[in-house]
Order: sequence, then C-alpha cells, then structure tokens
Amino acid sequence: MTNSARIAILLAAALPVWVAGVTLSPATDRPPRLVEFESPLAGPQALQGYLRLPDGPGPWPAVVLLHGCGGGWRGIDERWGRLLAEWGYVTLTIDRFGTRGITHACTAWPPPSTLYDAYRALKFLVGQPSVNPGRVAVVGFSQGAMLALHAVERSQIERSSEEKFRAAIGFYPPCRGLKGNMTVPTLILIGELDDWTPANECRSLAEGRDDWGISREKGKGVPIEIIVYPGAHHDFDVPNFATPVKMFGHHLEFNETARDQSVDALRKFLYATIGGREKQP
Repeated sequence: MTNSARIAILLAAALPVWVAGVTLSPATDRPPRLVEFESPLAGPQALQGYLRLPDGPGPWPAVVLLHGCGGGWRGIDERWGRLLAEWGYVTLTIDRFGTRGITHACTAWPPPSTLYDAYRALKFLVGQPSVNPGRVAVVGFSQGAMLALHAVERSQIERSSEEKFRAAIGFYPPCRGLKGNMTVPTLILIGELDDWTPANECRSLAEGRDDWGISREKGKGVPIEIIVYPGAHHDFDVPNFATPVKMFGHHLEFNETARDQSVDALRKFLYATIGGREKQP
C-alpha cells in the first residue's frame, strides 16, 4: 500500500459516524441540506457546507463548524451537527477543501484562502430568517479550531466583518502563535496526551504566557477557559479511532470519557454564551 493510499484510509476514518449513546430527535433524523454560499460570481471559489435546522419555530442561535487539516467535514456534521441541531441550534458545517481541490493540509499551516471562511459562513447564516444574527458561535477541530480562535482574536480577520461571533470553541487546537486577546468568550477542549497540538501550549495561551515573544495586552482580552482531559489524545471525539492510529507521526485515539465530558462542556458553554433551549439532555 502506498503512503498516499494509507493516508486516504486514515482520513476517511474520520468521516460519518454516529455519536454513541445519543438519542436522536426528528431534527437529527433529517439529512442535512447541502448549501453553496458566495457563488462563483461573488468570488473565485464558492464554499459549500451542510446546513441543519432544529425542530420548532425560529429564529434560533447558530453554530459554524470547521473541520481539521484532513478534511472530514461530513464526519463533523454527523458527530456534532446532528447533536447541535437536537439541542436547538442551526449548524453550518463548512467544506473548506472540496471546491478548492485540496486533499489535506496536515503538513503546513492552513491555506491562506481558508483564513476568512468562518466569516464567509457567518455572513451566510445571518442572512437566513431561521437564524438569530446576534447569537452565532464558531466551533473548530484541530486546524479548524485554530481558525476558530483566529476568527475571534483581536486582529485583522476579526475586524474584517461587520457581523461578529459571540463565542468560540476549539477542540484540540494548535495554540502556539496565537496572541490570546480574544474578543468573545472562548473555550479550549484538549487531551493531556495530545502529541500533535500539545496541551501545554494551550495552557500558556489561556494563562497569558508568551511562548513566541508575541506582545500581549494583559487584561484587555476576554479570558480563555481551558479543559484538559487526562489520558486523552488528539481526535478524542472520533469513535472510528477506537483502535489507535498514527497519522503524520502523531497518535490519534478515541476516548469515550473525554468525548462525553466534552459534549457536556460544549452544551453548557453554548447555552451560557449564545443561549438555546432551556431544557437539554
């Protein structure tokens, strides 16, 4: 088997899976709707994504979901889009790579063309009558988590949009290089044993310590909350990695305890920051 074929198999393992133990409501039984936003006439490359709507009358709060360096946006929608729709959130899971012809971006920084994707999705969502434009959060995974944090860090990316996110959540993001001056409440969820995006770098970010000599304005950013899960590795929320694998030299492994605790942490954080249904499982 060639190295490229082996990588393709590993990336495919992160595609559609059910979240074990979750009772699905009618909203999550419905398939997501594939949408295109920013048509080719409006920009060189349209984006596509899966849109899910909750049951009941809107407008609802909403969540933009950003996949990691290996793609796997359909898997993110299956694991998290379904669950969030059950909780009463509109979700838009972006395919950052497909229309750009990108297979993966695991050996470099995110492609520059993807840096503003979160705000392109936000612009689409706030134009939908089903969405409350003042109650939208961004949630990312690995490289997508870094993009989620960049989207709410005080910088040119955040200033570029009139519409604003109200909260950000990063699952195991690469934290080194971020300044940490967040403009909204931010939550990081990461495994103690993560050897791809080390937890200690995210601790430094949350505590305002500077690993790269980047100047920070102490006391001016919104505090970052961090939860570190003992015994958990990278991709701890992906059940298809119940048998650990190596990808690009890094250990990927599902951890049911960490996954379940992260579900609870995400639910509570979203409800506290952008609201939602009063009663959730």
